[in-house]
This record gives sequence, structure tokens and C-alpha cells, in this order.
Amino acid sequence: MEKRIISIGGGNMGRAIVGGLLARGYKKEMISIVDPDPAARETISQQLALTVEPSLNDLDGSEIVLLAVKPQVMKPVVEQLAPLLADLRPLFISIAAGITTAQLGRWLGNDVPIVRAMPNTPAMVGRGAAALFATPNVTQSERQAALAIISAVGFAEWVDEEDMLDVVTALSGSGPAYYFLVMELLEKVGIELGLEAKLARKLSIETAHGAALLASQSSDAPGTLREQVTSPGGTTERALQVLSAGNIESLFRDALEAAHQRSRELAAGSE
Repeated sequence: MEKRIISIGGGNMGRAIVGGLLARGYKKEMISIVDPDPAARETISQQLALTVEPSLNDLDGSEIVLLAVKPQVMKPVVEQLAPLLADLRPLFISIAAGITTAQLGRWLGNDVPIVRAMPNTPAMVGRGAAALFATPNVTQSERQAALAIISAVGFAEWVDEEDMLDVVTALSGSGPAYYFLVMELLEKVGIELGLEAKLARKLSIETAHGAALLASQSSDAPGTLREQVTSPGGTTERALQVLSAGNIESLFRDALEAAHQRSRELAAGSE
């Protein structure tokens, strides 16, 4: 039986999740969206054929509340929801980076079940990668519902420790930007070496897409696949030697550690 869902926020991620649910057959009448931005409401209306309210007056019997707002505005948004709970006990699913379940619980002022999810932007095309954490008072059926909602836009898996979501944020939450940067640079240098811009972009994107698809379908680890491409004395080996000399592993380690630290800072700054 479908649960009534209300999404607080209709930006890219909120819209992607709702769109994923609708694509899987979720009934439109079971989903509501609230967003104060007229442009966002218009986009949702056009793309999803849903009516979006500019403000929230009540939870209208919603069993699941999707918190799809930016971390910087999460506290005032959640504090506005607290008086509306009354005797309701909806499941809250937050997709905001760095906002802990303890913080959400304090702001809501009630012993409500909370799931934190860390999806990423490929969810917009149904290819997201996410991890979830649930507070102890989340029931098994609520866990199943939360997993189904996030899985509507890609891969999703549970973690047992909430601190791991900061690592997930650094790896897969921010991860698409790392890959976009590599594609951007491959395209740029390809053009500098003489390729037409359109072809350089297409080759960069299709190479990334094909490599990811091969890695997802192969039983071999990425390191093994890399070795299979790298012929001794060949062009790939020469390129990888340059990357190794530039200490690319150290750069990525520093980058992920910086993102991990920033995720923890966001939580501390939201108190």
C-alpha cells in the first residue's frame, strides 16, 4: 500500500526523487510538493504535472515527509514543521548534506523516526548512488519505504553508522563533480591538440560513460581493468606515468578528506 508523501522542496533533487517515484507507478494523488520559489513550482508543474503549494499549512495526513531543502535553511524549515506534528508520527527523510539526525530530532521537538540519505545529482537521470542511515525508532516497514523512495532514482544502500554519511558525501555525493572535471579537462586538452570541440566533448563523455558501464558489468576491480588497458610501453602507460609523477592519488586523498571535513563543518555550523 502506497504511503502519502509530502516533499518539502522541489529543487533538482526533490523533483528527481518525485519524478522517479511517478515513473515507477506511484499515484500522483499520494504525493504533494511545497516550494516557495515560483520558478520551481512552474518547472514541477510542467515536468511532472503536479500542483505545488507555495507554503505548508498542514501535513495533510502525510506518512512520509521528504526534506529536500538546502542545509543552510534546514533548521528554520524544520522548526516550522514541528508545530504541525501534533499527534502525527510521520517518517522524515532528509537529503541535506551535513545535517545530523540528532539535530533534526531537536529541531522537530518530537521523537519522530528519521532517515538521512545522501544521494547525488545523477539521480536526475535515474542513475544516482546513495547511502542511508536510520534512527533506532524507524520501523522495518519504514526502512523499506525509505529505501524504495531513494532507490527510485538509482542505487541505494544502508550504513550502520551515521558518521559514514560524511564519507559518502565526500565520495559519491560530491563525486560527480570530480568526474565532470576529468571530462572537462580531457575535452579541453583534446581541443588544444587539434580536435574539433564537438568531437572532443563527445569522445570525453562517451569514454567516461563506457568506462563506468564496463566497470559496473565486469567482475574485475577497477585497478585490474586499468591494467588491462595499459600495454607495456604504450600510450596509456606513458600517460599514467605522468599522472603518477604528479601524485594524483595524494591529490584525490586530500580532496576527499577536505570534502569529508566540510560535511562535518556544515553540521556544526547548523547548530
